[in-house]
Amino acid sequence: MLATLVPIARFSARYGLCVCLFLTGCGSLSITELDAGDIAAARQGGRGDLQTEVDALVRPLVETGHTPGVVVGVLLPDGTMQFFGYGVTDRIRALKPDGDTLFAIGSLSKEFLVAVAALLVDDGVFSWDDTLETLLGPDTPLSDDAKKITLLQLATHTSGLPRQPVTLRTLEYFVEYLFDGENFYRHFDTRYILNYLATFSADEKGQPQYSNIGYGIIGYIIERHTGKAIDTVLAEKITNPLGLTCTGYRPEALPCYATRAYGHAGDQPKFIERGEPTPDWQFTNFMRGSAGLSSNARDLLIFAAAHLKDRETQFHGVLANNLSVRVPQSKEAAAMGWVVDDVAGLKITYQIGIVAGYTSYLGIDVENKTAVVILQNSFNWDNSVGHKLLLRLANIPKNE
Repeated sequence: MLATLVPIARFSARYGLCVCLFLTGCGSLSITELDAGDIAAARQGGRGDLQTEVDALVRPLVETGHTPGVVVGVLLPDGTMQFFGYGVTDRIRALKPDGDTLFAIGSLSKEFLVAVAALLVDDGVFSWDDTLETLLGPDTPLSDDAKKITLLQLATHTSGLPRQPVTLRTLEYFVEYLFDGENFYRHFDTRYILNYLATFSADEKGQPQYSNIGYGIIGYIIERHTGKAIDTVLAEKITNPLGLTCTGYRPEALPCYATRAYGHAGDQPKFIERGEPTPDWQFTNFMRGSAGLSSNARDLLIFAAAHLKDRETQFHGVLANNLSVRVPQSKEAAAMGWVVDDVAGLKITYQIGIVAGYTSYLGIDVENKTAVVILQNSFNWDNSVGHKLLLRLANIPKNE
């Protein structure tokens, strides 16, 4: 392990934040903090028409070259939705993106996966308190620490599992990614992760520690206990009931694929010029549930709205319960896959996805029954615009 950590330490010292992509303890990685000026502006907001509010926040992202294109979706308290598109899906076709434009959504996939898991728990297929020893069975060798991990701990990122295994092979793939943009998770298949669990030792038990492989394990558990592919279970439990026609793990099979947005370099990959195209990531079957979905702003808002109808049906109640904080802390409190923050007095429940050449944000204001989706076709750390827009929608008075 020392031989692995020495080159990682040297690389981290040189490239700083970007190494957090595969090291543990980096929280959500993305930047969402607002300064005093942002908060003051947000509290002044909410007085003009929605188009003006969104224009002021989002148009500069395209005009300054921050990203080639952006789509914003807004769910209003009355249940209506509005969509705003800026820039282009790619420089060759130069199509303007809209609410139906397909994007890779990275870790927003986790919210769909944990929704499926919660519905299966409600069905009695398994329990949140079930351990990996029970869920994976005696035919799966597990370390003592791995045996004790519960499904609830996987869902709340409190299992002690790292973002991903820190190995020399992962480091090598990550360095390649900085130059070519290719997927550095491509070796994380079922055999690789199960072998890792056989010798796993937890160092942060019970503390929130974001884990991509943890959600890969949830997907594997779902397939193992239902006997169905995760695609099928997602369709049965989420996309078909909600009528989500453009959300799935195989983007080429979705009806909106022809006019999809193409990924571009932004803040990463480090050595590809900003605005240049980047390759799509092909995930192993094991990791698809963690970060492999594609979707559009319309479907994401429908999904968000379903979490705000907790009194309508048992289905909606299960989704609403996923937004409840399970591990309180001053920043990034852990719900079921979601992060909950107090932002200038407003509780925002959100998730951010960064994958290949795409960045996605889905934020929900439960109290005011609003939600915001922001989809970019480039990789960018700063995702504070979503919080700013939710604050403006809440129209917080100056004296609060």
